[in-house]
Amino acid sequence: MVKIADRLNRIKPSPSSMAGQRVRELRASGRDVIGLTAGEPDFDTPEHIREAAIRAMAEGKTRYTDVGGTVALREAVSRKFLRENQLEYSSQETIVSNGAKQVIFNAVLCTVQKGDEVIVPAPYWVSYPDIVLLAGGQPVFVDCKPESGFKLAPEDLERAITPRTRWLLLNSPNNPSGASYSRAELVALGEVLGRHPHVWVMTDDIYEHLTYGSEPFATFAQAVPSLKERTLTINGVSKAYAMTGWRIGFAGGPAPLVKAMVKLQSQSTSGANSIAQAAAIAALDGPQDFVHANREVFEQRRNAVISALSEVEGIECVAPEGAFYVFASCTGLFGARRPDGGVIQNSDDWVDWLLTSQNLAVLQGSAYGVNSHFRLSFATDMETLKDGCRRISAAASLLVR
Repeated sequence: MVKIADRLNRIKPSPSSMAGQRVRELRASGRDVIGLTAGEPDFDTPEHIREAAIRAMAEGKTRYTDVGGTVALREAVSRKFLRENQLEYSSQETIVSNGAKQVIFNAVLCTVQKGDEVIVPAPYWVSYPDIVLLAGGQPVFVDCKPESGFKLAPEDLERAITPRTRWLLLNSPNNPSGASYSRAELVALGEVLGRHPHVWVMTDDIYEHLTYGSEPFATFAQAVPSLKERTLTINGVSKAYAMTGWRIGFAGGPAPLVKAMVKLQSQSTSGANSIAQAAAIAALDGPQDFVHANREVFEQRRNAVISALSEVEGIECVAPEGAFYVFASCTGLFGARRPDGGVIQNSDDWVDWLLTSQNLAVLQGSAYGVNSHFRLSFATDMETLKDGCRRISAAASLLVR
């Protein structure tokens, strides 16, 4: 019998990936399941990007690329950072990987050792803690309260830092809460980090182009240029360009760190898919008007979901500032009894009741470090969202309080 390495015992399967798989299994068994779990746009990849991939195949660009990405794509990444974020990165300061998740994985494995700590504001994307644990490090969770917009407060950051802290992992706009840090809020965090030169900042900006309201997006190194040499700025084409399956993520950061990440990648996956890289160049350098149009559609869906959920007794939510998720509180349902006698005690119970009674799949807040909430994605069509909200209302109405 095969012996599995002990390091695998530190982590669990990705809850979001497993939820999507469960939805597919239930549908295959004949159940009329609505899945509001997917973290991917329902739009097709734009035509000019697909055409770039077709041209690349026709031109025979089907061979191995440089491990850290083609020169052409890394230059496109540098142009993107300069154009949109006013950040200058040379090609030696950029890396292209198989999705933004691999960029994060590479960075953590290259820098975190046993006993090192990584500050992870909660709520957090499901993979952050497990990547840290796999590297032998310790995630240090800092609760970000709903009343503060689920954002990390400078004083809480200060308290969380120890001599063992290696990174602050910052995701803005945030998955699952949609919280988006303003430039002023980033500057305030930068003032704390300026007093702790051993702490680096890893920013996951994958939802950069999906922000709502008048506050312009800002990334940490842009807001706090004095800490640029301690910052790894991560992004990708998955969300803004509807290219989740193409698996292209990238980052800009100090050359020694990038060099180490490329070294690690050379012994894991090597370079990303050559055709996908060609398509990513077209995404970054090509027309951007559809990005704004898609964002407007997401905003309309967001508003519809918030309006519908506000009518459900026991559910509370605020409009997310970015991304395409609503992170709603279900604490008003805690203590309520199901018709079968079960009691809703936490978000896991509520999510189970939604699937059991209404064939509706959403994600429990415990997967994101906040067991008082649940996450649903509005990256799907309006009719499905309306149906999903009706099912949430029906599930709540069946509870005895």
